[in-house]
Amino acid sequence: MCIRDRGKTLANIKSAEKRNRQNETRRLKNSSVKSSIRTENKKVLNALTGKEAAGPEEIKALFNGFVSKIDNAAAKNIYHWKTAARKKSRLAKKVNAVKGS
Repeated sequence: MCIRDRGKTLANIKSAEKRNRQNETRRLKNSSVKSSIRTENKKVLNALTGKEAAGPEEIKALFNGFVSKIDNAAAKNIYHWKTAARKKSRLAKKVNAVKGS
């Protein structure tokens, strides 16, 4: 088992060193994708709560952008598909509640 301290590994085997490099690259990419999804989520929530002026069409466009990003992340196993479905469902419930009122 190797210990990772952001670039410093104790791996002695070449394949383990390569695996550590790959894991680090994937970790950085995945955290970037997750961050952008959280940003999309906040954009929709801000539009719903009125912190940003947004009409129903704009809210729908923001929500569709969020759905697209999270579906893409789920397809690449960055998020588990059930986690993605839960996040979409919770946000859709809030969007539909605002539409109805």
